Amino acid sequence: MNTVRKPAVAGLFYPADPTRLRHQVQAYLDQAAAGAGRDAGSEGATPKALIVPHAGYTYSGPPAAAAYVRLAGARTRISRVVLIGPAHRVPLHGFAVSAATAFATPLGDVPVDRATVRALLALPLVREDETAHAEEHCLEVQLPFLQLVLDAFTIVPLVAGEAAPAETARVLDLVWGGPETLIVVSSDLSHYRDDETARRLDRTTADAIETLRPEALVRGTACGRVPIAGLLHAARARGLAVETAALQNSGAVTGDRREVVGYGAFVFAAAPPESG
Repeated sequence: MNTVRKPAVAGLFYPADPTRLRHQVQAYLDQAAAGAGRDAGSEGATPKALIVPHAGYTYSGPPAAAAYVRLAGARTRISRVVLIGPAHRVPLHGFAVSAATAFATPLGDVPVDRATVRALLALPLVREDETAHAEEHCLEVQLPFLQLVLDAFTIVPLVAGEAAPAETARVLDLVWGGPETLIVVSSDLSHYRDDETARRLDRTTADAIETLRPEALVRGTACGRVPIAGLLHAARARGLAVETAALQNSGAVTGDRREVVGYGAFVFAAAPPESG
């Protein structure tokens, strides 16, 4: 039976009108490319994984675009995206997959890789739980960006609850694949701290991510701490290198520095060969 997961936050986190949505996302990508140089996304190793924020596009759109623009050279190469983010609305131990055959956005339907979902269900910490996906925004807000930067692709949608880094890494190991597969971890950083505190905490989190140290991530550093830690564990085992593409907070948009939310974008790729 074919079932489509309908958008839960279209018109709230991002425009529900497809033309407005396409123009907004493209503008973020164009700005990110211009800021990084004319050839942004066309040079260097193709990203294997990204960490990107998931707030309303006014806040998280620009930093997310700083990572997504790096996929410009892999438009036809990437055909599967593993999306993993934190459960915001339901308590969850382990990981929840969806029974849906596609996830819809105003830009169209994105098919789910059902074969991989079935393989994941063989793992003890993975279960099918539609309530964990029905109103969850963290995966949904990534889809319009992916629809603009990639050609045809499928998704493997995972919502994460409590799990150890090694357990998350085991999930990622099963779906890691080759150059056709991109891992996208959806996470904001610190929440509702004053600007100075948030900047300090988020810089510490960025340092942990850049140096692939999952043990340095503690509660309160990122809502997606569990999938981030698992990605760091898997990336360290594979010798990936990490670059911070953006690091900012909501105060830059609202002007209110009393309580801010941090947003970071990080790009994981094969480490360049050592010279000499």
